[in-house]
Amino acid sequence: MLERTLCPSLAPVDAPPMPSAEVQENEAGPAKEDQGNVGAEETGAPSARQQKSWLVRHFSLLLRRDRQAQKAGQLFSGLLALNVVFLGGAFICSMIFNNVAVTLGDVWILLAVLKALSLLWLLYYTAGTTRRPHAVLHRDPHAGPIWVRGSLVLFGSCTICLNVFRMGYDMSHIHCKSELELIFPVIEIMFMGVQTWVLWKHCKDCVQVQTNLTRCGLMLTLATNLLLWILAVTNDSMHREIEAELSALMEKFSGNETNTCLCLNATVCEVFRKGYLMLYPFSTEYCLICCAVLFVMWRNVGRRLAAHAGPRPGTPPFHLHGAIFGPLLGLLALVAGVCIFVLFQIEASGPAIARQYFTLYYAFYVAVLPAMSLACLAGTAIHGLEEREMDTLKNPTRSLDVVLLMGAALGQVGIAYFSIVAIVATHPQELVNRLILAYSLLLILQHIAQNLFIIEGLHRRPLWEVPPEGPAGKCEAQPPRRGSLLELGQDLRRASLAYIHSYNHLNWKRRILKEISLFLILCNITLWMMPAFGIHPEFENGLEKDFYGYRTWFTIVNFGLPLGVFYRMHSVGGLVEVYLGA
Repeated sequence: MLERTLCPSLAPVDAPPMPSAEVQENEAGPAKEDQGNVGAEETGAPSARQQKSWLVRHFSLLLRRDRQAQKAGQLFSGLLALNVVFLGGAFICSMIFNNVAVTLGDVWILLAVLKALSLLWLLYYTAGTTRRPHAVLHRDPHAGPIWVRGSLVLFGSCTICLNVFRMGYDMSHIHCKSELELIFPVIEIMFMGVQTWVLWKHCKDCVQVQTNLTRCGLMLTLATNLLLWILAVTNDSMHREIEAELSALMEKFSGNETNTCLCLNATVCEVFRKGYLMLYPFSTEYCLICCAVLFVMWRNVGRRLAAHAGPRPGTPPFHLHGAIFGPLLGLLALVAGVCIFVLFQIEASGPAIARQYFTLYYAFYVAVLPAMSLACLAGTAIHGLEEREMDTLKNPTRSLDVVLLMGAALGQVGIAYFSIVAIVATHPQELVNRLILAYSLLLILQHIAQNLFIIEGLHRRPLWEVPPEGPAGKCEAQPPRRGSLLELGQDLRRASLAYIHSYNHLNWKRRILKEISLFLILCNITLWMMPAFGIHPEFENGLEKDFYGYRTWFTIVNFGLPLGVFYRMHSVGGLVEVYLGA
């Protein structure tokens, strides 16, 4: 009796539930599809998965061939540039060590041929390659920022003016010079003008057609600029000619006869001479900037950017946002630097520079460089305490910025080490020489500290790129949704507005980073202005020139000073990125 009462209650549990007719029909569909796939596999018919894998293999093969062709084009164009640089370098070295067999005119002829070929390619690129269908489908948003293009135009204009002064100086000595020498400055003016215009307009291009020809043209133009820089660094013939003329004028005033070629109009020659000497460093600076821009364009040939790649969405504009002490101290350094610069320039216009002006010049550097070093070290320490993540994504433009920053720092650091060796070896006791020694040591430390601060800041993820926080307060890494572009733009706009509103509540770490960045920006502008537009005390104080000799120290200074000017300018751009990302 008990079993009969319990069994009915247990029976429904053991018996499986019977599905309805709708469920049976829904389950029958997948079963039929599976049976169809099995049958297709048994009969040898290709399934959808097999067809998909065949397409994937086909497109993978095409992509692999495209990468191989791109690497082959880069290798060939790189070898072309390397051979051109070696050929030009051999000519320049032969001119330096054996100026009888290979003269400066031979070097000018080689460079004139290279400039003519580069000029023809630049014109063809603008009028032919970029006008083809689907030639420039993408533009690199990180390449050619406004400060790089502005520097390109500024230094290009100064280089053109330099060649104008050189032409005027040669025409004033036309009675003892060949008229053929006037052709070379004209070719250089045409080359510089067209190159500046093309680089300003097309520095962001990612060319997709005629890629091999474009790579070879870019490398040929880069090699030409590199050879122009090498010649400007090593060739001191114009400076020697100016010094010889000044010495001949002094002898003529003393009543002695001289065979040196003298100018027909002394006043006009003085203007051309001063203009040439003042603008000479800008030509080397211009060649360095052109090499960097051309290299970025070469890397972007054949590059295909993602559909969402574009200008940084929501990037905040440059505002002070309550920063006080950094701009105030930076403006104080800028005003003091301008006053010392003006005093030194007035004194340099005379026959000789008094020693107290060298003392004032180097004392300013000895006061500013330690403050900059301490600010960089403090900023690097604050970077280590930040909550922002490291940006580990591959970014060719940022990698190039770091390489240029480290490479350009070698210029002033090299001059500093040569000065230290000269001062220690001669055991000077004057105050100026002690200041030069302190300046050289502090300059090395400041470059190291500033490089650490800028590189650390560039590798931090900017706040506008941080993913939005979820309700739990943690960053949510959600997979990308297939939403509309309108929704994506609205989300980015909301994130941008939230970021800009958050400036009113900056935490202490972000506020200090902004103060440090603004202070360093103004100090680097000051240290950029003084060697870029003025007479160079490194060459005028006479200590290193007497120790190493005129020609050796001339090459060292002309190698290091343009790199130093480029370093200060490049540091300003990097510090602006650090300021905006803080």
